[in-house]
Amino acid sequence: MSTKEYTIRTMTFEDYEGLRALWMTIKGFGIRSIDDSKEGVERFLKRNPDTSVVAVAEDGAIVGGILCGHDGRRGCLYHVCVRADHRRIGIGKAMVVHCMNALKAEQINKVSLIAFTKNDVGNAFWKCIGWTKREDLNYYDFTLNEENITAFNQ
Repeated sequence: MSTKEYTIRTMTFEDYEGLRALWMTIKGFGIRSIDDSKEGVERFLKRNPDTSVVAVAEDGAIVGGILCGHDGRRGCLYHVCVRADHRRIGIGKAMVVHCMNALKAEQINKVSLIAFTKNDVGNAFWKCIGWTKREDLNYYDFTLNEENITAFNQ
């Protein structure tokens, strides 16, 4: 276990460049051309100004992040990630707790997320911190904008 120091705080739009740099370091991470652009994240943060979170290392680098929002009824976590050399020291769990508290403050009672089936690290993390994998539903998707392409980091 590492003794690296970090701070968990609410994400701001000024965090975008550091957040995107983090995303680019994570193998298998899917980045959407429109939704994850600077403008797309700005739009998301304007709609959800108090619920997303970053983890910042002592040197000021963003080493973790979660885009978190809600529709007034259900919360959702997107792009939950921690830089590989900062994993397994509690950053992910601390960020999730931060998001859950922010959602509770906005009277949201249920939270969901999507983890790719091939994301072994992520799926192990969610199971370890007590999330329940749903077996009673199917997830459906409909694309409204074909130009919003997902590219996966190699």
